[in-house]
Amino acid sequence: MERQRPRRLSSQAMAFVLAGGRGSRLKELTDRRAKPAVYFGGKTRIVDFALSNALNSGIRKMAIATQYKAHSLIRHAQRGWNFFRAERNEYLDILPASQRIDEENWYKGTADAVRQNIDIIDSYGVEYIVVLAGDHIYKMDYEIMLEHHVDSGAEVTVGCLTVPVAEATAFGVMDIDTEGRITSFLEKPAKPPHMPGDPDHALASMGIYVFDWKFLRELLLEDAYDESSSHDFGHDLIPHIVANGRAVAHKFTDSCVRSGLEKEAYWRDVGTIDAYWQANIDLTDFVPKLDIYDRTWPIWTYSEIVPPAKFIHDQEGRRGAAISSLIAGDSIVSGSVVKNSLVSTGGRLHSFSSVDYSVLLPHVQVNRNARLRNCVVDSGVDIPAGLVVGEDPEEDARWFRVTEGGITLITRDMIAARQASLD
Repeated sequence: MERQRPRRLSSQAMAFVLAGGRGSRLKELTDRRAKPAVYFGGKTRIVDFALSNALNSGIRKMAIATQYKAHSLIRHAQRGWNFFRAERNEYLDILPASQRIDEENWYKGTADAVRQNIDIIDSYGVEYIVVLAGDHIYKMDYEIMLEHHVDSGAEVTVGCLTVPVAEATAFGVMDIDTEGRITSFLEKPAKPPHMPGDPDHALASMGIYVFDWKFLRELLLEDAYDESSSHDFGHDLIPHIVANGRAVAHKFTDSCVRSGLEKEAYWRDVGTIDAYWQANIDLTDFVPKLDIYDRTWPIWTYSEIVPPAKFIHDQEGRRGAAISSLIAGDSIVSGSVVKNSLVSTGGRLHSFSSVDYSVLLPHVQVNRNARLRNCVVDSGVDIPAGLVVGEDPEEDARWFRVTEGGITLITRDMIAARQASLD
């Protein structure tokens, strides 16, 4: 007889979101904020995807571990995720690195971030813990992964996906047997092993782990006293379990959430400017690879009370228009043309300007006769009148950061330095 579960496993689980990293490959975008707090998709933050997946999966106990420049992330969580009610046994705790264990050590690694908060996790009274990276874009039902974890009898279940071998150096890479048991695990190897029979692809960790809390608790305490350990899940704990216990791989395709429009399992690490730009621009496609309009799996966030977007002027050469673009609230497109772009909350685009294939973060002002193409513009930037970016790479590189993929990043400091040099 098939075993019957009295309730969803997610009701017995908590989500622990690791959101302390800078994300240095995003360059100046993370000068003022941690990577999980970077804006995405016009109105959300990157961290909203992991949190929304947990909420939509039925998990009502969550914690966010922060460390690097955490103010923006903490403020966002307080404003946008403050609807949990303790009287319903719901919690979202923000856990900054605060020398809780002693006066010398901040979070020394991803595993140490969990270890330093053992007492808080104990207070939740959970049986399972879902450890999540807070810096990826995807939709996933963690309840399915929890069921796989329990049914397989694993000590750790690792979320995984197939990636090109050339990109696998940025991931934990694993081998599995025919039953899905992980037989080897290498964190960010210089020469990643390929999948059997497929020399072009590797099986990579998503940075998602499911543990029985009692098991992980003991393992964390053992690891804390290991002087040779870097106290990291990918470098230390997962390889240890692979070698000495039972680690099982859970394929993303088995629990990826897709609406009727999504043809592939969409997961993106937006850790570089090029990848970040592309993932945002993906949303402007006629049929986007990621459906953010799916009301059965909403991406929750802080929703500001702002007026609708506005388009004004209807003259030849001075027409407020947006084509294949996402325009957030409180934006005014005044005699400007926007194509294949995202304009986040509070954008101001003035007459005779144009924005093509660009991502504008909140409260960007594009003044008259400016032209932007293939750009990422940080929040609060005031684009000077007549500035042209994206048409002359050498000129762009004098003032701004131009990536290998030809995307130009523009920040307030860069604009200020340019203006000072020209004055």
